[in-house]
Amino acid sequence: MSSSSFVAVNIHDPVAMRQADADALSLALMDARNRTLQRLAAFEGVSWTTPPTELDPPAWIAGQAARFQEFWITRFVQRGRGEQADAKAVRLASIDPVLDWWLDPQAASRAQRWQGSAPAAEAIRDYLAATLDDTLDLLEKSDASDAGLYFFRLALLHEDRLGESLAVLAQTLGAPAATPDQRWPELPARGRRDALWFPAQRVTLGSPPGGLVPDNERNTHEVALPEFEIDAQPVCWAQYAEFVDDGGYDNPAWWSEVGWRWQQALGRRAPRHVEQLAGGVLLRRQGRLQRVPGGQAAVHLSSYEADAWCRWAGRRLPSEGEWTLACGAAARGFVWGDVHEWVAGVARGYPGHRNGPARLDVLPPEPGWRTLRGGSWLTVPRQKHPAARRFLPPEHDAAFCGFRSCAL
Repeated sequence: MSSSSFVAVNIHDPVAMRQADADALSLALMDARNRTLQRLAAFEGVSWTTPPTELDPPAWIAGQAARFQEFWITRFVQRGRGEQADAKAVRLASIDPVLDWWLDPQAASRAQRWQGSAPAAEAIRDYLAATLDDTLDLLEKSDASDAGLYFFRLALLHEDRLGESLAVLAQTLGAPAATPDQRWPELPARGRRDALWFPAQRVTLGSPPGGLVPDNERNTHEVALPEFEIDAQPVCWAQYAEFVDDGGYDNPAWWSEVGWRWQQALGRRAPRHVEQLAGGVLLRRQGRLQRVPGGQAAVHLSSYEADAWCRWAGRRLPSEGEWTLACGAAARGFVWGDVHEWVAGVARGYPGHRNGPARLDVLPPEPGWRTLRGGSWLTVPRQKHPAARRFLPPEHDAAFCGFRSCAL
């Protein structure tokens, strides 16, 4: 790699990295792998009696980065065809058949992954090292076209997401961060800004062809929006605490029928990980109680809780179109990227959606899933793309999820 190309590369630019060449991808893939190893190290010495049923074990999550690269790059003879590749094409043998089987998503249920015998940490680290070496070697020899780089770009997207999944699991299990002070970066506290108003207009959803376009961002299409008002920032703890103080978790009038059943089944009186809201927010984070500023975005909220707050406040969640349009108004004070944000309606594919060969962003497997937009303060900057979207079940509250609201 030339020194000039090294200087020019910004591996954290979310737009540029979707068009990344082999040099930039090589640097970014090494950065992602270092992040994976660091976050995996956070679980050393951490034990659990009741594993979280909605999440996978740390070794399995980290190992998915290695298996994806081996399965779709090293072993996949059709990798050069990009998204036109036949997913069922013959593959070469794995360098570690035991790990390849253990990491196969179809090999066992999530409960079985927690209950069974996990491979030694050293075996996972060795597999991560060996697969990255093979990936980088093949990347250096790859075709420079979008098709030739497709699976390498996809591998980067996948590993960056897995890194955030490890952070979510660390928060859920109370594991410290593998950093010198054993803390994750702090979620920013922001002063409140006035809501923004937008006149009726049309907005384009999705990402146009060229470079890497995740499956769930296909295809671009326009939607018409009536005029609307939207919060400049996600709902913060101080705002959410007012809902709780007003008996929000005790009044079924604010909840959907299914949301109320979920809340009652769990016996919730506050969001996940929250120990206290009255007189200040006391949050259990990384295994310790922390008092957090009221100006921080409220986090670990299910879409049921987001909907309930909106009903109580006489507001509503934004549509994807409204969120997308407002996202381009940074100059007017629109702030995003603190938390993944629930938007209105059930999760749907865009017109013309089709699943790519690796099926990273398949349509929700069950009805009722919801869509999230944006990214969290622990999302790698290169994945904070304004068109990025995720699908999750409405009850999911382990991830770094929050919301903002619109006027009725």
